[in-house]
Amino acid sequence: MLPSPAAPLNIGTRGSPLALAQAHETRARLMAAFGLPEEAFQIVVIKTTGDRVLDRPLKEIGGKGLFTKEIEEALLAGSIDIAVHSMKDMPVAQPEGLLLDTYLPREDVRDAFVSPHVARLADLPQGAVVGSSSLRRRAQLASRRPDLQLVEFRGNVQTRMKKLEDGVAVATFLAMAGLNRLGMAQVARSAIEVDEMLPAVAQGAIGIERRADDSRAAEMLAAIHHGETGLRLAAERAYLAALDGSCETPIAGLATLEGGTLTLRGEILRPDGSEVITGQMQGPVADGAALGQALARDLLAQAPKGFFDWR
Repeated sequence: MLPSPAAPLNIGTRGSPLALAQAHETRARLMAAFGLPEEAFQIVVIKTTGDRVLDRPLKEIGGKGLFTKEIEEALLAGSIDIAVHSMKDMPVAQPEGLLLDTYLPREDVRDAFVSPHVARLADLPQGAVVGSSSLRRRAQLASRRPDLQLVEFRGNVQTRMKKLEDGVAVATFLAMAGLNRLGMAQVARSAIEVDEMLPAVAQGAIGIERRADDSRAAEMLAAIHHGETGLRLAAERAYLAALDGSCETPIAGLATLEGGTLTLRGEILRPDGSEVITGQMQGPVADGAALGQALARDLLAQAPKGFFDWR
């Protein structure tokens, strides 16, 4: 019997245009999987700490949980039934009683170079001001272009575009996945290939969280889970967990699948970009989590003491 909710299934999300687009995609996939009308679902917007505090760098107000804490509290309280997240914002551990085991098909993993004046990263003039809130992107830029001036650049896609128009910076970076989901791919002057800038762990992936004891949500979400994305993220998130990664540490990683073979690439950087350590491991897809842990150990073994320190 199809799980047809007597009451609407409440879908929790942040309120940005991108977060809402992700919630709408989740709803559309559930509607299609079970032949349910739109009224069978209700999208519930929840404001998180990361959304409220926009005038301070992320590292000053906490880690990845900034964009999830209030949503997970609502999930545990029962005011929502499932929560839709950008996986690159998600901590590697969930609160007791919650499970994150459903992923939608992964979008473009690349970073987008965005500028009203310049077509490519390589074309930025000496000393140009570049805005980004991502420590990973800032460290990668500092490593490749130490001449650039890097400034804090927070807010949703629309806010960052306005900052560019106002001349706060000449360029910034967004995720191609987000632009694609917003129907704004044309905003990117160019997509940066992963060989030039390895993306954040889980970039481009949407994850759906539920209560562990909610059998209705479990059955419904199983119907829309994308297995390949799950296998890739199992490796990437095991790698991140072993590095104890957060928004405060510059870490990049990407798993790819070819047949039954998984390839995991990783990169850790000093926050100022002065040193970069990279590595790669390959093995059977079933060993993804073990590969992630092994790659993390390998990179950490090469890193001197205090590698991630800000001082």
